[in-house]
Amino acid sequence: MQAATFRFYEELNDFLPDERRRHDFEVGFKGRESVKDRIEALGVPHTEVDLILANGESVDFGYILRDGDRISVYPVFESLDIRDATHLRDLPLRETRFVADVNIADIVTYMRALGLDVYCDPTLSPRGIIRISREEKRTILTKSRKLLTHRDVMRGIFIRPGTTVEQVRGIIDFLSLRGCIAPFSRCLACNTSLVRVTKESVFDRVPPKARAFHEDYSYCSGCDRIYWKGTHFARIRKVLDEILSQ
Repeated sequence: MQAATFRFYEELNDFLPDERRRHDFEVGFKGRESVKDRIEALGVPHTEVDLILANGESVDFGYILRDGDRISVYPVFESLDIRDATHLRDLPLRETRFVADVNIADIVTYMRALGLDVYCDPTLSPRGIIRISREEKRTILTKSRKLLTHRDVMRGIFIRPGTTVEQVRGIIDFLSLRGCIAPFSRCLACNTSLVRVTKESVFDRVPPKARAFHEDYSYCSGCDRIYWKGTHFARIRKVLDEILSQ
């Protein structure tokens, strides 16, 4: 049996059992095994990893482990300059387009309310989600570690436990998306960009009470919905303010 010493840094420790967090630990292996396979066998999705050092040298996911290796595994860096290191993705993570697992409906609603492009189809299988991600260069949002460990997944974010506000704020801050925020510019139901329309053009489709109190309206060409700043708007606005408060 051969063995290598591993250490995971920062939020990657969230995927490890307590006894392996934030310190070195030894891992045995047999035969030829890639560092990617071993990292995922330890429970860490490859989409969460941005830099791997083997004995102090930057390596890619295909690196074959050797007896006595010391492996350091790092998450996506926001401030440290690692331009000369070996990045592990062919495509950047900073795309602001997403495809979401059906199990995070609340996150999808509030991300769309912030104006972020989030595709979500409850009929999509995991393979369908991966296909959309690759074809449209969308980052996968999911609570499924298994989905993120699929070999065809190039970009993805594991949604950690917490409130919806904490989870959405975490995605925004993780990808530095605050500059992309455009509240209430996208349909909450179908993700289509909204267009401003005149009150007169939708007069017959708006309830009398709304017509009496509201002058501003938006229209979704994707699902034919009309939006105005009613009580539902106020409730969502309150949540968005909480998400963006920090």
